[in-house]
Parts: sequence; C-alpha cells; structure tokens
Amino acid sequence: MVARWDAGEPEWSRDGKAIVFSSLRTEGAEYAWRDSETYAVDVGTRQVRQLTNHKGPDNGPRVSPTGKYIAFTGFDSTDATWQDSHLYVMDADGSNRRILTDTFDRSPQGILWAPDESGIYINVESDRWGNLYFVPGWIIKPPGLDAKKKYPLMLSIHGGPHSMYNGAFNFAWQEHAANGYVVLYTNPRGSTGYGSAFGNAIKNAYPGKDFNDLMAGVDTVIGRGYVDQRNLFVYGCSGGGVLTAWTVGHTDRFAAAVSMCPVIDWVSFVGTTDGQSWYNNFKKCPWEDPTEHLARSPLMYVGNVKTPTMLMTGVNDLRTPISQTEEFYEALKVRKVPTAMIRFNDEWHGTSSRPSNYLRTQLYLRSWFEKHATKDDKVAVQ
Repeated sequence: MVARWDAGEPEWSRDGKAIVFSSLRTEGAEYAWRDSETYAVDVGTRQVRQLTNHKGPDNGPRVSPTGKYIAFTGFDSTDATWQDSHLYVMDADGSNRRILTDTFDRSPQGILWAPDESGIYINVESDRWGNLYFVPGWIIKPPGLDAKKKYPLMLSIHGGPHSMYNGAFNFAWQEHAANGYVVLYTNPRGSTGYGSAFGNAIKNAYPGKDFNDLMAGVDTVIGRGYVDQRNLFVYGCSGGGVLTAWTVGHTDRFAAAVSMCPVIDWVSFVGTTDGQSWYNNFKKCPWEDPTEHLARSPLMYVGNVKTPTMLMTGVNDLRTPISQTEEFYEALKVRKVPTAMIRFNDEWHGTSSRPSNYLRTQLYLRSWFEKHATKDDKVAVQ
C-alpha cells in the first residue's frame, strides 16, 4: 500500500507529531491517512496508520483547531441508497466516524441512481515473472435492469494515460445508464494507483497492451449475459480519445465510437502540443527514427476503420490541438467511413467546461450511438 501512494495536500496535526493527508489514487479509492513518519520523533517508527476504510473516495481531510477531530468529504459507491458526497467527521485516531450532512439530497426528485458494481477483475496475461495482471473495473447498470433483456454497452476510457477511474459518483455515466445503457469503465495497464510496474507497463508502448485490457473488460461484461453484442459503443477524451481512435483501427466489434480531443499522429503532435516532454515518451526522436511514432499513431490504421466515428474537440485545445482531430476526420472522409466532427468554441482541453457544452457532449455522444445502433424489440435502448 505504501508504494502506491499519490498523496494529496498535507495538513499538520495540532500537536505537530503527525501529518494528515489523503492518498488520492490508491487502487481506485482515496483514503485519509495519519502519517507520523517525520514528527513522531521519539518513536521514529516511520509507520503509516490508516484512519478510514470504506468503498469510495475520501477528500481533503482537515484537522479541527483543537486537534480532536478530522473532517473530510467522501462516500461509499457500493451503497445502493447513495453514491454522492457526504461530510464526515471522526476522532483524530480514526474512530467514531459519522456523517454530518448529505451534500447532494436527491430524495425530493425521486430520481433512481444505479450503484456502481465493482469487483470486475480481469486476468489479462502474465508478466515475464508469471505474475498475473489484474485489471479492475466498474459497471453502472440501468436502474431496474431486466436480466431477460439485452442492453447496449458503453465503454468509457480514461485519459492520461497515467490517471485512473474510481467508484465516485459520475453524473454523465448515471445519465447514460438512465437512458438504458450499461456503462463500463476500467483502469487498464498504465493507470496510476496500482504500483510502478502496472503504471509503467505501457512505457514506450502506448497504445498497446492497455487496448487488450479494455477488450478483456468488454468480454467480461458480455459474459454476464445482459449485453447486446450488436450494440457495443466506445468513447473517451484525451488519452481516452487516443485509445478510442486506436480501438476502431484494431477491431470492428463496436457499432459506433466517439473520439474526443485525441492524438492521431504522434509525429505532428509532439511538435505542436503545449509540452515538449512528450518527446520523452519515445525511445528516439522522430527525426532520428520515426518508426515508433508511426507505429503508435492511430492515423496509420485508418485503413482498417469501419466503425462510424464521431470526433469532438475544443477549438482552443493546446494539449491535443484540434489539428489532430482534423487529420483523423479528413482520413475517415477519404475512406468514406461515417464520421462527424464537432468543434467546441471557447473550449480548451476537453468539451464540457461550460454547462451548455457539458449537455451538448452528453447528447451529441448518445445521439451518435443511437443513430448507429441496431434496434429491434429485443434491444432495451431507450
């Protein structure tokens, strides 16, 4: 556990003998910890003591002026009655935890939210030492799922690629699920929070084995019997947009895709993005040998694409410039693959900083999927 910390903002305990901080990314969850590594001078144990342990993120622990209490926000995403954020308080030793407020009271609206179903661990393959990679994931099912019906599935791919999903409440996914979709989100190799070996498994190999992990996740959910295999959809933004574009170039199993703010051509991208550090993600610079850049560029596989693919990117994007989106769009048009390009004005990296654009992102994405879905009486899409 210690090797997997990604510590948040620290705060001193009032006696000066400990530090309180949240471990922001630890296997898909966040915890509050009391760290006496530096200031337990008399003991010198350098031990870390866990204060909270429930299924869901904890954020921003703050010590009371007296040092007696610690307050933080958090939730339990596996509890079917609530997934939203609560304000907690507990004694400084981690005992007597209690909820002070429900910060997202939805009881008056009568809205049904679906709990995240965790515990999807896919054994993809073993490393050279024979250790299996366990790829974690979560499912959000439509409220009131009928096991006798088949439901369309959305695969959501996170960006980064060094970042992670967790079991946190996500309105976008809940809204998709409320419209009849099974939503799958996973932490493929390269995600943070699972140790250095897992995070570095895609070093100089992205996209690559993370694609295998994503497909294994899809297969795992299909095996549960309630997914319509004719109506599989995939989308992602930034690093997720890269993997979405990569996916449609390597399989035609998806009925439609939406690639948001992607990188399409690593050669042209590295010189136009807002950070030259991307050169470090390749063994050689492109002027020395462009082979690796080309092999890892979704553009090089556009000849394989059959999947109707929409692209959405902010016009002001400096991280993944919209010229990348335009390259893929033009290539798909040349190949007469069904495509559409949505250019979001006044958006930087991403498509949903404004509420109106957030809604557009939701609706454009789902309308594209619905346009290309196979529909009949056995499909539960609404």
